[in-house]
Amino acid sequence: MKVFHLRLLVVLMLLLLPIVVVGQKELSTKNRSAIKLYEEARNYFGMGKNNEAYELLIKAIAKEPDFIEPYLVIADLFHQKGEYDKEIDFLRRSVAIDSTFFPLSFYNIGVAAYNLADYEEALTWFDRYKWRFANEHSMPRVNDWLRRTRFAMEAMSNRYNIDLYSAGDGVNDDLDAYWPSLTADEKYMVFTVLVPRDYQLFKEKELPKSALYFQEDFYISERGDSLWLPRKKLEGSINTPGNEGAQSLSADGNWLFFTACGRPDGRGSCDIYFSQKEGSVWSDPVNLGMPVNTPYWESQPTFSSDGRTIMFVSNRPGGVGGKDIWRATIQRFTDDGTPVFGDLRCLGKNINTEKDESSPFLHQDNQTLYFSSNGRAGMGASDIYLSRKKSTGEWDIPLHLGVPINTPGDEVGFVVNASGDKGYLASDGRESDSKNKRIYWLNLPEPLRPQPVTYVKGRVFDAETGATLPAEFELNDLKTGVNIVSSKSNQKSGDFLVCLPLGGRFAFRASHPGYLFYSGHFDIGRAHPLDQPYYLDIPLNPVHRGAMMTLENIFFELNSYSLRGESTSELEGLLEFLSTNPDVKIMIGGHTDNQGRADYNQRLSENRAKAVYQYLVDKGVDASRLKYMGFGMNQPVADNETEEGRAKNRRTEITVL
Repeated sequence: MKVFHLRLLVVLMLLLLPIVVVGQKELSTKNRSAIKLYEEARNYFGMGKNNEAYELLIKAIAKEPDFIEPYLVIADLFHQKGEYDKEIDFLRRSVAIDSTFFPLSFYNIGVAAYNLADYEEALTWFDRYKWRFANEHSMPRVNDWLRRTRFAMEAMSNRYNIDLYSAGDGVNDDLDAYWPSLTADEKYMVFTVLVPRDYQLFKEKELPKSALYFQEDFYISERGDSLWLPRKKLEGSINTPGNEGAQSLSADGNWLFFTACGRPDGRGSCDIYFSQKEGSVWSDPVNLGMPVNTPYWESQPTFSSDGRTIMFVSNRPGGVGGKDIWRATIQRFTDDGTPVFGDLRCLGKNINTEKDESSPFLHQDNQTLYFSSNGRAGMGASDIYLSRKKSTGEWDIPLHLGVPINTPGDEVGFVVNASGDKGYLASDGRESDSKNKRIYWLNLPEPLRPQPVTYVKGRVFDAETGATLPAEFELNDLKTGVNIVSSKSNQKSGDFLVCLPLGGRFAFRASHPGYLFYSGHFDIGRAHPLDQPYYLDIPLNPVHRGAMMTLENIFFELNSYSLRGESTSELEGLLEFLSTNPDVKIMIGGHTDNQGRADYNQRLSENRAKAVYQYLVDKGVDASRLKYMGFGMNQPVADNETEEGRAKNRRTEITVL
């Protein structure tokens, strides 16, 4: 998706406006033949015939070397082409003839020098313009450029010592590839490719990168042992003859949110769509509808690893500037599994500026946001920044990612892997043999890293038949009871992936209607090796008489039957199970290890089972559906000779009656 920059529009207006004014006052020459050539060139310029205009302007200068206006128009032509060195040359020549004829040339030389990353030169010309020509209307603008230039100079002097590496031939070729998105296990990368409509014509001649000759499609690459394997088109009906781009994969790779423009079911110029993976094929895309999509422009989604939050860019009213970053959360699901969003909010002035923000990426830690902006001090057009979520839930003042990640050009579509040590982005012109956009990766400096995240992945299946089961997952913080993740497995394969933040204790629950839920927990220290994720295949037992499960997240005080606060998440899950299975009756069984006297352990196990029973009754469960019993140390499931074994024996179970 192309990003249109307000800054460029402003610069063009600044360049064009004086030309119109010059046409209305006395020209800088009396040479009639030169003036005739200039007027004819202006007509071509207005029709967009820039090559013809350029040739006539050069002839006008040949007729009259001190004719200033042709120099200004030629400078504008080179500005539009991004050839800033040639733009500066013609602007300087106009100033050398008469520095007071068109004072804004000082300002425009500064902008061109800034675009060339010649910040010392830019500072010189901005200062000259400020002290000689600026007034109350232009002073804020030139002060902003001075601030940007000084910022860029400081960033250059404090650049990070990092290198960018190509994602390899499996991802990059002779076509533009950009906007990478990753699964949390870094096994799959989905990205956008600018595909020629006529490949033979593309091979024969250089084509303008417009919708007439190209379309945007999604491709996927799988990670090999050390390289990304050759890319393939996404299976399914997502790709069309139109443009699809600016996509975001869910952490588990089962959901895709993306932008499409001009579709029959669209609400605005561009809308956000949703598709889910069914086996290896992607479902027919669904327009997310209100409040995400409006009659305005919505694009560039990012979907959080908590399984319920989407961020995106929109130019709708109610924001801070031109294009702002907004967020919404899932409220419910339709019958076909499409999420329905609500609770819409603008991210506010700490993130959004009066200009444009774009390409948000919310890392899997759900605490670190990377995005692009052209409304802040930076190196050029759109630069990449990061912001961290404060304890209040607000986003902190953004941090510039510095050099060489940011350049005088556009940087958009930056993503970071789950472990937080590697970034991916698309850029053009970084390799001398190619002007195409290519996808690169880099080792992310420590100050720019998010909180690292590991993950648990596996498959859910019927414990009796082995048949695949789609399941719902919850990850809750045992200390606070706060839900960290709510997600679903692949509807056909049963595969799942859930992100696990480091430095916490979490209750993990998997459920499917008609089955006992799975209960597990993770105690993940900050020193946990990031290259050692968890793999967990989950068999679920159908609900029938005699079916049993262990409640892994029921905790008691030492040598006591007082329930600890960390048990709340598990108890609430048990309440939910009983609510959705109103005909089920259960027995709650308490068990201990073999430490201590048998009679003491018997009483302790019975009292602990009773504590769970009482909690459920107090929460409204009919007592006739519940029984409890203590088994003491008589039914061990592990060796009591080790602490690990004794911990497994100290357990609470339920049995379906």
